[in-house]
Amino acid sequence: MKKADVVQFFARLAEDNPHPETELEYVNAFTLLVAVVLSAQMTDAGVNKATRRLFAEADTPEKMAALGEDALKDHLKTINFYNTKARNVLALSRALIERHGSEIPADRELLEALPGVGRKTANVVLNSAFGRETFAVDTHIFRVCNRTRLAPGKTPLAVELKLEKAVPQPFRLHAHHWLILHGRYTCKARTPECWRCVVADLCPFKPKTPPPEARKARKREPA
Repeated sequence: MKKADVVQFFARLAEDNPHPETELEYVNAFTLLVAVVLSAQMTDAGVNKATRRLFAEADTPEKMAALGEDALKDHLKTINFYNTKARNVLALSRALIERHGSEIPADRELLEALPGVGRKTANVVLNSAFGRETFAVDTHIFRVCNRTRLAPGKTPLAVELKLEKAVPQPFRLHAHHWLILHGRYTCKARTPECWRCVVADLCPFKPKTPPPEARKARKREPA
């Protein structure tokens, strides 16, 4: 995608949604970290349903560690792979207490050294909790960047590194959220809603999906 088109791309997403935010519910940097760890192979809505009661009881590493594994699993039983994730949450809580005085480190390497925390999770926390210009590439962003040719790549890391080079100011801080929300609600995997996409004319993806009314009319046409 040409530089001028990249500017237009993000300018339109920004105009459509001036203040994008994560849809994960959290109360502080620690609960954000936990929510992102839990969100792997889960919808944000599913995570929020499980964490509302959990975060009311445990919003610090000390409180989380004090819950114990059985109680934490009971909170997370609707989460995919909740046994493994519960162990990781307890382990990262203890690691935060022992290594960082219960504070969330604003450093990618230190975050990735915590149990259950990978590069994507670290990038989300750095962006949402600390205001860093990071690009956490999940399945939605990976799809959008390849489909639109904004930052094509064969791996999430390749896409992330291309975004680092491609995204201009003043869009860098919120680019992650614009892309993930666009992929979640418009540039969907199976049936992208190109008919209402604000950047459709900048996107080389073919064919463009017609609006639902047009698809229904096409089905009614005689063979």
